[in-house]
Amino acid sequence: MPQHAHLDEALRKSVGPARPLLLALGVTLAFAIVELVGGVLSGSLALVSDSGHMFTDVLALALSLWAGLVAARIAGEKQTFGFLRVEILVALVNGVALAVISILLVYEAVQRIQNPVPIDAPLMLGVAALGLMANIVGALILRQGAKKSLNMQGAFLHILGDLLSSIGVIVSALLIIAFGLTIADPVISIAIAIIILYSSWRVISQSTLILLEFTPSYLDMSEVRTRMMKVPGVVDVHDVHAWTLGSGVVALSAHVQVEDQPVSSCSCIIKDCEALLRQEFKIVHTTLQIEYEACEGEICVFRRPGGAHAAVEPEPHEHDH
Repeated sequence: MPQHAHLDEALRKSVGPARPLLLALGVTLAFAIVELVGGVLSGSLALVSDSGHMFTDVLALALSLWAGLVAARIAGEKQTFGFLRVEILVALVNGVALAVISILLVYEAVQRIQNPVPIDAPLMLGVAALGLMANIVGALILRQGAKKSLNMQGAFLHILGDLLSSIGVIVSALLIIAFGLTIADPVISIAIAIIILYSSWRVISQSTLILLEFTPSYLDMSEVRTRMMKVPGVVDVHDVHAWTLGSGVVALSAHVQVEDQPVSSCSCIIKDCEALLRQEFKIVHTTLQIEYEACEGEICVFRRPGGAHAAVEPEPHEHDH
């Protein structure tokens, strides 16, 4: 299969399907309204906080849906890699939104601890139970997509955070009904906020590393170079760079040194290297520059065995071929 065919297949897999996001969006919006009304009527901060979180989930799901549709657009002359980074950017926005919401929840909960208010616990319990069912449905809808797309993972974490919130609200309501512990409401809110903050950190860190074009965490670049060096006809491999274009789409560029030979004889070497990178390292887009002697120049950074880097002195980048 040609390399561009493998890339196209990877692009299709990286874009979260619209239907699951749309279903989760509808369910979340409906129960966000139910929880808001129930929280106001019952006087429960935890319930109001959970409804606020659900409304941010509605925004997050809408952004994820939009990002998935945009990322599927065909690349053009000004967007040669298409719009894959849109879903990464939206995932970062979702992660930051989760972190901000968590901090606001903690602040409001502390205020509520200092100034307790009466709570209608039975109503709070009933609404929270409905919210829990809605969140379970949303989580089940997005579970599979979250394994393949960082964009979908961000949306899934929003729903998962809501699910934990609903459980916390139910526990809080039961404690108030059984023991009259109204302080359980803000305390549970703080616990929920901490869990959400922890969940958001992974999305924020992964998105940031991708946008900064860090090497994918699962890749050992020394091993990649070593395996490429074992391809028949390859003398040396240097100036190796690997980065993530979008969820599940990894690209690599490298200079491959071969013995002096006709260009037509090098095509099989390139194909062998591409097959190796695709099959062993899941790299679907490669740009390999063939050389018969090691290049030297200010833009050529050698990747030494063991992963060390060393810049060479600036010299004209010239080859006889």
